[in-house]
Amino acid sequence: MDLVQSMRVFIRVVDAGNFTAAANTLNTTTAYTSRAVSELEAHLQTRLFNRTTRKITLTEAGERFLARSRHILDDLEQAESEARNATVVPSGRLRIHSMSGFGTRYVVPLISRYMEQQPLVEVDLTLHQRMPDLLEESLDVSIVLAQSLKESNYISRSLGSFYSVMCASPGYLARHGAPQSLADLDQHACLKLVMPSGESESWVFENDAGQATFSPQKLPFAVNLPEALAEALACGMGVGVLPASTFVREFMAGRLARVLPEYRLDVRNIYAIYPSRKYLDAKVRTWIEFAGEHLPPLLASDNAVIA
Repeated sequence: MDLVQSMRVFIRVVDAGNFTAAANTLNTTTAYTSRAVSELEAHLQTRLFNRTTRKITLTEAGERFLARSRHILDDLEQAESEARNATVVPSGRLRIHSMSGFGTRYVVPLISRYMEQQPLVEVDLTLHQRMPDLLEESLDVSIVLAQSLKESNYISRSLGSFYSVMCASPGYLARHGAPQSLADLDQHACLKLVMPSGESESWVFENDAGQATFSPQKLPFAVNLPEALAEALACGMGVGVLPASTFVREFMAGRLARVLPEYRLDVRNIYAIYPSRKYLDAKVRTWIEFAGEHLPPLLASDNAVIA
């Protein structure tokens, strides 16, 4: 027996006043309508109607069950409507992850503009360096930087590319001189940004001529957050490689200058990763589309500043 359907038939019989009229409104037979109510009574083990040859009336149990049934079906219809609308109308809480420096520089401003357009959406943003497990951590979207993605069941969308730069404070460069070539870096204290993936300590420099690898000999300081490395560099501790998102703030404030500006390092792709393409929630879909449209101009603007 389909309990929900039987409840609907029961309510229709009450509203119509008899089984025949209810069957007509349901576009079915009187026998089906009567059988549905009888099966419902058998399931509940109680009589819902007092039946005579001329009319039916609700029992006391039927009155109580009617009120409850109307409430349950109203809630069910509302739940179905909300679930359907979730793929149409962006609403509810959107849970986003991003790498810390990149998220602070780019994702937070994007979220601000997105929420102006989608006032029914609330956002939880998590910032940390590691790649999260979306399902275990109940995240809707992760914005990650990677040279390539490992094979997984997740769906990804490319949002552009990103890179890092070699830099130091103006004070450090005034005291020690600016490196003019990769070989000159051997004469400098090199500060290291430690990545959670345990990547090589070598720096891979890229320019129009290709790639060159340099392994620092002096590594007096290492730290796992780009913001902390930026502070160490600004204090004049040495030269180091910073993500462009972190460097641009310090550069505009005059605290850091670019070193060997003809090179880029750690060139990576930017991806939006989410669990499934099927029945994609409207807030997830619209956020990814919004980021895909508005992130590239932000990146281009910063690139123009530090180029």
